[in-house]
Amino acid sequence: MDFSTLLGLICGILLIALGITQNGSALSEFIHGPSMLIVFGGVIGAVFINYPIEKVVNVVKLTKNVFIKKDNDTKKIIDRIIVLANIARKEGLLALEEEAFEVNDEFLKKGILLIVDGTDPILVKNILETELDYIEFRHSEGQGMFEAMAGYAPGFGMIGTLIGLIAMLKNLNDPDTIGPSMAVALVTTFYGSILANLFFTPIAGKLRVRSDEELLSKQMIIEGILSIQAGENPRIIEEKLKAFLAESIKKGTTDPKDDLQDGNEGFKDE
Repeated sequence: MDFSTLLGLICGILLIALGITQNGSALSEFIHGPSMLIVFGGVIGAVFINYPIEKVVNVVKLTKNVFIKKDNDTKKIIDRIIVLANIARKEGLLALEEEAFEVNDEFLKKGILLIVDGTDPILVKNILETELDYIEFRHSEGQGMFEAMAGYAPGFGMIGTLIGLIAMLKNLNDPDTIGPSMAVALVTTFYGSILANLFFTPIAGKLRVRSDEELLSKQMIIEGILSIQAGENPRIIEEKLKAFLAESIKKGTTDPKDDLQDGNEGFKDE
């Protein structure tokens, strides 16, 4: 569970609510059914017009990544790759086939099986990078959809405000209704701005962060797989992969021992 997302949403909603009440207004004054229908209905309709239904369904599933963080621990990935490098150095590449089926990461498993099959290194790199490009494209679709919704929401908020103003102008003969009618008309703009700035834009940003983390780990896997296939020394491979780590955690990367039993314990997914 990603507690930063929950914390941000809770803090944002509570502080906005606090600001409303501190201004002398009641929260009930900002609850208006017709305005909600205009903004939410307009955004949903625009999304279905702009995107095929299967992509909308996939993005709904993708949204869970905002709240659930995948295990892309780069230090663990380095440890796994170094264990594989030690096995390949001592027993040969064919010995990695059995190890491949103990890996839960499908991308790493595919890379291992490709080098076990004796695939040309250039072809291995091309296959894995092509899959990486597809993953990046799929992620960008989800981010783009939420960015699009962030653009739609304020627009439909303005549409709701215009609808309210038109209704208000019909009753100009009654001055007592102008103030309350104007307040209701502006509620839709409030809804659109809240959705865009507290939900849709931050969600798109969080998905982009998640995508960058996953792509980084997979780029590191490609480098590790190619280094193992080239027969490089495991310690040299580790130094190469440590370049993918942030400076703050580089020093914490431990050198793997040659003891394969200990190494395999760190190799299996927890």
